[in-house]
Amino acid sequence: MKRLGLLVLAGLFLFFTSVLPASAAGIPSDPRVTAAVAAWKTTPLYVDPLYSSLDTKGVVERVSSAQVPVYVALVPTGTWFQEKGDTVLLAGWLAAANGKPGIYLVVDGYTVMGAAHLVAAQAYGSATYATKDESVAGQVGDYLDTVRFSDRYEKEPARTTPQPPRPERTYDRDEDRFTVKSAIGNSLGGLTLGLLGGALLAVPVLGLAALVAHRRGGRL
Repeated sequence: MKRLGLLVLAGLFLFFTSVLPASAAGIPSDPRVTAAVAAWKTTPLYVDPLYSSLDTKGVVERVSSAQVPVYVALVPTGTWFQEKGDTVLLAGWLAAANGKPGIYLVVDGYTVMGAAHLVAAQAYGSATYATKDESVAGQVGDYLDTVRFSDRYEKEPARTTPQPPRPERTYDRDEDRFTVKSAIGNSLGGLTLGLLGGALLAVPVLGLAALVAHRRGGRL
């Protein structure tokens, strides 16, 4: 009986791991991601209830004309969410959870951030800032105009892990440390250069003065 239970559990494990996309493993639970993936089963556009008043007319038509499938999620973003302000990371989570190749766009009403997923394209992570009167379709269109499609690009999965922190720049404090010795050395060096410069300048001046005095009978 125990062996039968283990076999059942093993079968269930194999079933779920074969049905669920492998790329979705490790994606954090997020209601925005869950709701968007559910909506994308029938339409390429998901609109969070917070943005229900925004004009989204024409978005579906605009993305339908793209070279590859485009999925748009109009959702709130920010540093207080799980992605910690890394909106491209959120786009990667959406792509992995959806499990389909394409361009994934996250729109928050002011900016558009995107990620290419398993398609030969380059979707830059830069934001497209919307004007006050620009529609969502206009924002999406502006961003899609920056996407580059070429067979030279590898069909790589979208990023689903945070970027490593940038290393802090280090400085040699001993080089910039002020000491009496260094101050005296700098002062002596400047004094020496000043004396040498003055001596070099005095030579032609004295020579000119001697020539004038000679012409005047020896008087300066």
